[in-house]
Amino acid sequence: MKLFAGLFLLLLSNTFAAAQASTTQPVRTVSSVDLNRYSGKWYEIARYPNKFQKQCVGNTTATYTVKQDGKIEVLNSCLKKDGLVDSAKAEGKVADKGANAKLKVRFAPGFLSVFGFVWADYWIIDLGSDYDYAVVADRKREYLWILSRKAEVAESLYQDILRRLENQGFEPGKLVKTRQNAQAMKGAVVGEI
Repeated sequence: MKLFAGLFLLLLSNTFAAAQASTTQPVRTVSSVDLNRYSGKWYEIARYPNKFQKQCVGNTTATYTVKQDGKIEVLNSCLKKDGLVDSAKAEGKVADKGANAKLKVRFAPGFLSVFGFVWADYWIIDLGSDYDYAVVADRKREYLWILSRKAEVAESLYQDILRRLENQGFEPGKLVKTRQNAQAMKGAVVGEI
């Protein structure tokens, strides 16, 4: 029994040490992103819970459009419990001109854009070779989204993504899957936030 307890404690301490080591490593982005290919509509597959999406019960999407000035227009939408659609527009900009994998996004009014604190990290840390899925996070591992061009992803792909996230120090167990149901959108009223 003591041997079992000792092995369990050893395993537990090794797991904790590995997890602690992986979170001390900086978050790694993909090596390059073609923003024109990245543009378009994405379905949220899963996310870390966050305060600014607490009203969302499903059908969460993000649409990205590269503008002529090189900035990125972001339109996030989701279905609320009352059947209305919540939408929020943001502006994005590239923070690493070489790779285009580190973006900054601002939902605050434009006149506040001079203040650095209104810009949030939007780092692309995993991306399908044909841009069929993407994983987005911030440098502190507080926010995380799994996105797809389709409303669902194969379970095998989802598990592969989770393994890669764990290797980067994220906690897959914190992810909440997003309900995507095209029928729920019919008859919903669009409302701006």
